[in-house]
Amino acid sequence: MKKAWWKESVVYQIYPRSFMDSNGDGVGDLKGIIQKLDYLKNLGIDIIWISPIYKSPNDDNGYDISDYRDIMDDFGTMDDFHQLLKEAHDRGLKIMMDLVVNHSSDEHYWFKESRKSKDNPYRDYYIWKKGKDSLIDELYQKEYIYEEKQLSKGIELEPPTNWEACFSGSAWQYDEATKEYYLHLFSKKQPDLNWENEKLRKEVYDMMHFWLKKGVDGFRMDVITFISKDQSYGEGIIREGKKYGDGSRFYVSGPRVHEFLREMNEEVLSKYNLVTVGEAPGVGVEDAYNYVGEDREELNMLFQFEHVEIGGGEKGKWSNKPWKLSELKGILTKWQKGLENKGWNSLYWNNHDQPRAVSRFGNDKEFRIESAKMLGTCLHMMQGTPYIYQGEELGMTNVAFESIEDYKDIEIINYYNEEINNYGSDAKDILKSIYARGRDNARTPMQWDDSENAGFTKGNPWININENYKEINSKESLNNQDSIYYYYQKLIKLRKENKIIVYGSYDLILPEHEKIFAFTRTFENQKLVVVCNFSCEQVEFELPENINYKEKNLLIQNYNANKEKEKEKDKDNGNGENQDCIEKFELKPYEARVYILEI
Repeated sequence: MKKAWWKESVVYQIYPRSFMDSNGDGVGDLKGIIQKLDYLKNLGIDIIWISPIYKSPNDDNGYDISDYRDIMDDFGTMDDFHQLLKEAHDRGLKIMMDLVVNHSSDEHYWFKESRKSKDNPYRDYYIWKKGKDSLIDELYQKEYIYEEKQLSKGIELEPPTNWEACFSGSAWQYDEATKEYYLHLFSKKQPDLNWENEKLRKEVYDMMHFWLKKGVDGFRMDVITFISKDQSYGEGIIREGKKYGDGSRFYVSGPRVHEFLREMNEEVLSKYNLVTVGEAPGVGVEDAYNYVGEDREELNMLFQFEHVEIGGGEKGKWSNKPWKLSELKGILTKWQKGLENKGWNSLYWNNHDQPRAVSRFGNDKEFRIESAKMLGTCLHMMQGTPYIYQGEELGMTNVAFESIEDYKDIEIINYYNEEINNYGSDAKDILKSIYARGRDNARTPMQWDDSENAGFTKGNPWININENYKEINSKESLNNQDSIYYYYQKLIKLRKENKIIVYGSYDLILPEHEKIFAFTRTFENQKLVVVCNFSCEQVEFELPENINYKEKNLLIQNYNANKEKEKEKDKDNGNGENQDCIEKFELKPYEARVYILEI
């Protein structure tokens, strides 16, 4: 297996709008990030991934870009960015930017030109199609007067395909100026770029060089697996209870996606010492090698979605069905083994698009601290590059706003309105789903202290603060040596000190157990045994007989940050077994232990 600096690194994701506000306008900014660089350096992370900071009208909080070469006014100036880059590099921290090139904003210069006329030089930068009804072409030619969705003679104007957008509704938007539709797989203000156009691709590559020459250290590539569309533009499958079709088979890992990524690598990525990770919804482990294989010359890593989509149903994630630990273990193990010695995994529980980890996979009530540490242990001990989302190191939780008016996320608002207006769903049921799975759970401001607005801003925050900030905040964590923050610090330190945590091979044990997630890591003459209790009950673990060793040591466990104190406190664990016992022991609720064995 090839060694690489980004394999040995830990990434911390910042959602800049919600991280730290330096000027009191209620919105986080670049100077706010600079103020907290020492906090991140002290945690021990290596790479800061910053969600989009480019010019944007903020229809999707910066993922709708109107100028790829400038900074959003809310976040500051280009000089602020240069200062951030210098200050981070001075501390040995690298900066990874978000690259959003499946789509732009409809306020981007390219799109403003594109929609002017069919023969505009920028027309082919985007995906334009006529309505699919054969009569419509004739009516266009005869210049019949029509409204947006209804022709004057009662003939309904239909989009080119029945595809549903990821943010609900049709994926096509009719445009009056040229009487055609443009594709938007997300918001109607996020038209998809046409990667079939070589000129467009060159514009993207030139833009990437623009940032890399400034000293940026890598890119996280938003929905990069969507950039190639099947040019047949066929009909999607309409599933039960849905109005629109699932067209994903026509744009997930489309026919030219690998050609485009290899071209990007040749033209840009190969010329720098970078880290790259592609967001890959819809991609399974079978196809992942084609993106991240060490001989493929495309990307370093992917964000796969299978484990965070667990519990989905007929309404996707909003169904929020119960899930089994054996299913979660099966998914993660499939990815661990599937890329073993071939590619590299990204490890994450949550990000700006996912609910809070401790609320989703742990227990955010009576065992919040224990389960947050357990989840960190489980993730950081797998093979791959770990990603920490801002506030995860504090055990920040989901939020339940009382009214839909308090939510800001376009996906949440569209889902709520569609369920009310199209399906007559009960508002309380919809809100329950939003409380559990909505993206704004991750976007409430970072909780720095117990002062007004959690120390995030002196102004009016752009989105409400989670009410539990007085108990859960950075100040409290930094003053408590047994906090989640210091536990994450130790996890990161152990990773840097033990190559087995980075490069060791992974094997699952107890695959059918519904409360214990246990696995081994093996490297040279060492083996890790990682045991995590995913339940609020006390359960017994027994080491499989085929795991032999010469020496053993308890590397880390989450019920007390100080191992010696824990050994004194629990010398007798109720059955004559101390904390160093590995053959058979009782796990407390959400307890995690990691043993390192000499074999």
